[in-house]
Amino acid sequence: MEGLGHSKPRTVEEVYNDFKGRRVGLIKALTTDVQKFYQLCDPDKENLCLYGLPSEGWEVNLPVEEVPPELPEPALGINFARDGMQEKDWLLLVAVHSDSWLLSVAFYFGARFGFGKSERKRLFQMINDLPTVFEAVSGAVKNPKDQVEIQNNGSKSKSSGKISRVSSESLPKGVKTTPPPKYEAESGEEEDDEQEGTLCGACGDNYTDDEFWICCDICERWFHGKCVKVTAAKAEHMKHYKCPICTTKRARLQV
Repeated sequence: MEGLGHSKPRTVEEVYNDFKGRRVGLIKALTTDVQKFYQLCDPDKENLCLYGLPSEGWEVNLPVEEVPPELPEPALGINFARDGMQEKDWLLLVAVHSDSWLLSVAFYFGARFGFGKSERKRLFQMINDLPTVFEAVSGAVKNPKDQVEIQNNGSKSKSSGKISRVSSESLPKGVKTTPPPKYEAESGEEEDDEQEGTLCGACGDNYTDDEFWICCDICERWFHGKCVKVTAAKAEHMKHYKCPICTTKRARLQV
């Protein structure tokens, strides 16, 4: 299995990059690749696990046979609950267990290679700056719709007393390809981490100006073009865009 027989990450930065790659793979499985993931988790098969790979890929596979395993193992038997739960609830349950597994792998490396208190703290802070797999799958991360609603209300809650500003020019008609700017306080400083900007609905990473983004007209989540395989040239000819998540949901409803 990828990542088990290769050299292990030994520094905080290497462990973080390993964590980030596995996390991206898990989010892909539970969002953009969800139809393939769903089909692979056949309840009639043996105990299956969802593995995130350092290369930003994922795989559904049997647990390793070694006891104890070389790395912590993901939740066992996720396929057995597939047909006994609502699909969304099942995916969210897998997402929660995936978050737990990611942390266990990262801190396994930290313990194995003797990270001290300051190194463990720095690793956790770096990890904590990323949205969880659960947040990415559930849509709990901030999206442009939330920002527009706050703009229409004119202000945030009375307790904060801060006014958000969103440029109307950044929400063009038709297919949206330019996410709104980050929230800013009246002093010009950025607000807390919960409102720090638009996040990709597939990989969960922050918006950057040098990447092409596109907005789904159904769920209004934003995505990196590369994550959903849409280029800027292709988007120019679209009147509406439906992300892979919404496309998959609609296809299942029609079955």
